Amino acid sequence: MPRLMLSDEFWSKLEKILLQEAIYNKRNLRMTVEGMLYRMRVGCPWRDLPEAFGSWNSIYKRFNAWSLSSKWL
Repeated sequence: MPRLMLSDEFWSKLEKILLQEAIYNKRNLRMTVEGMLYRMRVGCPWRDLPEAFGSWNSIYKRFNAWSLSSKWL
């Protein structure tokens, strides 16, 4: 499994902010965010995200939807 970027303490703070931005708290929200951050950090194509983060296509779609609605900049 890829090394995660967010500590539990930081994630608990970020999660509150995301929920205030009306981002739905699905059970895999943390791994979705971790996948987005991983992709930004390493610069890989979406299709090359490690499977540990979940479906690359789902993460890609959420990233685009959140970006278009200004929830994720």
